Amino acid sequence: VQLQASGGGLVQAGGSLMLSCAASGSTFRRYTLAWFRQAPGKEREFVAAISWSGFSRYYGDSVKGRFTISRVNAKNPVYLQMNTLKPEDTAVYYCAADWANTGSSVGSEYDIWGQGTLVTVSS
Repeated sequence: VQLQASGGGLVQAGGSLMLSCAASGSTFRRYTLAWFRQAPGKEREFVAAISWSGFSRYYGDSVKGRFTISRVNAKNPVYLQMNTLKPEDTAVYYCAADWANTGSSVGSEYDIWGQGTLVTVSS
């Protein structure tokens, strides 16, 4: 399985942006898909995750109430709708897949990573 993240860009504070993560290859396996981010000089941070079924969603404390992760079904991309963006949301955003499908917020538990997409929020 390969993951392709897209949708990053430059946006003003208070604005919105939607990221997408598309999976290709052997996608028959069930997996949790998550977004992580890493800002310059900072550690990687868990943003959000969604289970294979889409019924379970998890969010990092810093994005709760502002970001929404969603998927139409297992064969379609996973989206991250980001609203009320803040300068501190500036980071490279990565999508990742966890075959254990546990909704973990721990990056080391994820098996497949996509390339990052840069989100820059100006003040």
